[in-house]
Amino acid sequence: MEEPIVNKVAQSGLITLDLEEFKPATEEVVGLDLADFLFQRLILKEKDFREQVKNTSWETYTGKCVALFCSEDAIIPLWAYMLITTTLNPFANRIEVMHPDALRHLIWKENVESGIKKMNLLDQRVVIKGCGDELIPASIFVTATSLLVPQVKSLMYGEPCSTVPVFKKGT
Repeated sequence: MEEPIVNKVAQSGLITLDLEEFKPATEEVVGLDLADFLFQRLILKEKDFREQVKNTSWETYTGKCVALFCSEDAIIPLWAYMLITTTLNPFANRIEVMHPDALRHLIWKENVESGIKKMNLLDQRVVIKGCGDELIPASIFVTATSLLVPQVKSLMYGEPCSTVPVFKKGT
């Protein structure tokens, strides 16, 4: 008589954490290049700048996280960022001065922080998923590890069937 197949991974009590699940949707982050508001994409002329800000349709930024940046090597006075922000503020969910990719990364990191803090992982055995469709930056793994180590029993990397031990409480 054959013995039934036992799923030892399912019985192991491992909790798999997929960091891809915390990645922000790409459509919620948009960039606003201040070079588009400059004379010849290099010089800020106050009167022209204010006129262009006044005539821009800001509704397209409704509900978005907006990354203010300048793709040209131009000097942007601080008041210009402030003026754009006061105009964008009624529409955007968030406004930051950085490249859109950096803002997506920051939101991803914040999502990991808040997500892990909401989980009850005290004395649990956790595997941070290693393979996926998305290249996950090392800093996202570092953030997750920093939050998990003080609370988990053990931390591993990889897949439940093939893990690399990273941390074990008491060793």
